[in-house]
Amino acid sequence: MAPAIMLAADAPKLSSANTGFMLICSALVMLMTPGLAFFYGGMVRVKSTLNMLMMSFISLGIVTVLWVLYGFSLAFGTGNGLLGWNADWIGLSNIGLTELWDGYTIPVYVFMVFQLMFAIITPALISGALADRVKFSAWALFVALWVTIVYVPVAHWVWGADGWAYKLGVIDFAGGTAVHINAGAAALGVILVIGRRVGFKRDPMRPHSLPLVMLGAGLLWFGWFGFNAGSWLGNDDGVGALMFVNTQVATAAAMLAWLAYEKIRHGAFTTLGAASGAVAGLVAITPSGGAVSPLGAIAVGAVAGVACAAAVGLKFRFGFDDSLDVVGVHMVGGIIGSLLIGFLATGKGQSSATGVFYGDHSFDQLWKQCAGVFAVLAYSLVVSAVLAFLLDRTLGMRVAEDREVSGIDQAEHAETAYDFSGTGGGVIGSAAPAQAAPQKNRKVDA
Repeated sequence: MAPAIMLAADAPKLSSANTGFMLICSALVMLMTPGLAFFYGGMVRVKSTLNMLMMSFISLGIVTVLWVLYGFSLAFGTGNGLLGWNADWIGLSNIGLTELWDGYTIPVYVFMVFQLMFAIITPALISGALADRVKFSAWALFVALWVTIVYVPVAHWVWGADGWAYKLGVIDFAGGTAVHINAGAAALGVILVIGRRVGFKRDPMRPHSLPLVMLGAGLLWFGWFGFNAGSWLGNDDGVGALMFVNTQVATAAAMLAWLAYEKIRHGAFTTLGAASGAVAGLVAITPSGGAVSPLGAIAVGAVAGVACAAAVGLKFRFGFDDSLDVVGVHMVGGIIGSLLIGFLATGKGQSSATGVFYGDHSFDQLWKQCAGVFAVLAYSLVVSAVLAFLLDRTLGMRVAEDREVSGIDQAEHAETAYDFSGTGGGVIGSAAPAQAAPQKNRKVDA
């Protein structure tokens, strides 16, 4: 069929409704990074709380600046199958205020800032695997290098108009490969280089604040509606609404599945399990929610809930110290959600491609999903491990053992999360309150 000629009257026009919707979605995705900080911050021991919060929060600063300088241009500019380039977008200096993103009804600036929020949270996800033991300066440099060398190319592969995975037909609605597998594989690569925490498998390392974990999980769940539904860049055809529904459905199913597994395996329904199960469902539906039905979303969530609950125990079996289960939840959940597209895609959502259980029962889409999943996993794992190795041999990635044992908050930030002395009255930004009195007779597991 000959391509249709687009008349001037048929060209996309700026939609104030879609623009407003996408700005709200961008704000929701931004909220996910502080939500992640609380989620991770509650899961660590009390002496590491502030460091965990800061490892997420610093990504807001570093990635924003890099995205404006060159990240957006390299990720979404026209280039080749591996990397994009648009010199006009360097520093965002030549983008018109009402210039539309290619084929859509929203300004380029709106698309840019929406994608920025994805770029911010992805390296922040990695931090959960490195709790208690990484120098903050080394982490900040790792974020800058990783976003440049790993995230930007992978985002181009998956979402760039000329990216090889996009052209192959790999379906990733909102980041199963580019965000979750990417971050989870990177986490595995880094922890294999830097090693285990002092006392791993010997000392108790229980979450110090489950209420913070639940607060963080709730903020993530809330923000994830913008993360997922917004990725259609509008809702003129209902696909964004389908994604919104599937996000809720899969998350609920995964939480229930995780709790059921936990009860059968360990004899209790835990709040940490509920929060982790919800996040596993959110991860798994992220790539698949625009391609599956709500019944399919239940299946995606249920499989992810059980599989991720089982996967988090692998660190003890194989001896790698994934502190807060980034590998077990994000990498495994991303793989499951991405591959299940090859079975459950109905052909009635974002794409006409169907999975094994629909249409002509072809394995074609499943092979495409496998190609995208394992290419991203291998690239991110290897390059992230190399980055961590180089930083460890130059700056040193880990804090000294005595600082890790005494508390990374005090060592790296000269602060503590909670003042148990009862004195208070410190000046904002001063380290004095944290050093004013010894913390005696504290019952909190540190």
